[in-house]
Amino acid sequence: MKYKRILLKLSGEALMGSRNYGIDPQQIKSYSEQIAEIVNLGCEVAVVIGGGNIFRGIAGAANGMDRVQGDYMGMLATVINGMALQQGLEDAGLQPRLQTAFNMEQIAEPYIRRRAVRHLEKKRVVIFSGGLGNPYFTTDSAAVLRAIEIDADVIMKGTRVDGIYNADPEKNSDAKKYSTLKFQDVYAQNLKVMDMTAFTLSEENDLPILVFDMNKPGNLKKVVMGENVGTLVS
Repeated sequence: MKYKRILLKLSGEALMGSRNYGIDPQQIKSYSEQIAEIVNLGCEVAVVIGGGNIFRGIAGAANGMDRVQGDYMGMLATVINGMALQQGLEDAGLQPRLQTAFNMEQIAEPYIRRRAVRHLEKKRVVIFSGGLGNPYFTTDSAAVLRAIEIDADVIMKGTRVDGIYNADPEKNSDAKKYSTLKFQDVYAQNLKVMDMTAFTLSEENDLPILVFDMNKPGNLKKVVMGENVGTLVS
């Protein structure tokens, strides 16, 4: 196994599956089974999920809503997604723990770094929800900061595209895929991997980012084992 402890970043939109909004139970089931597969191999897994399938603060601000209010609504959306994934992981035979960046004692544990690390050591999947608990920071930033705090080997960004391309492969059939990239290459070519705050934090802390297609069953196991899947930025 190439990676012993990972942070898996999933977008909220990924949970929609074939739907136009909300949560597709089949998508939750597929992701949970893939995560269970690598946990049973001995990999320690933490997860950060976005909330875009329910609400996006930036979109709310674009429609005249107060940005801070919108961002807090987006953070609550990530808690709902975290609860859905927690249930899916339990159904897959795991013992997940949901932690939030703000207190919601009836629903989840508060985020405590040492407790999170202890859960991981006991092979429990830890889901970090609520972003960073502050407006103006994306779940990308939350994923990078939590990954650094728990000393993860890599951030694995599961998307619906099988890596990073020099153009949008869904719009341009001639788009070229990269197997590896340096952080500086991403800056130079203005490639959209993560938001710039998160990406800079990742570079400063020597935390590699692996972008891969999470919707293809078996891919998560392949990247954890070190197979040449997706794009590695280091």
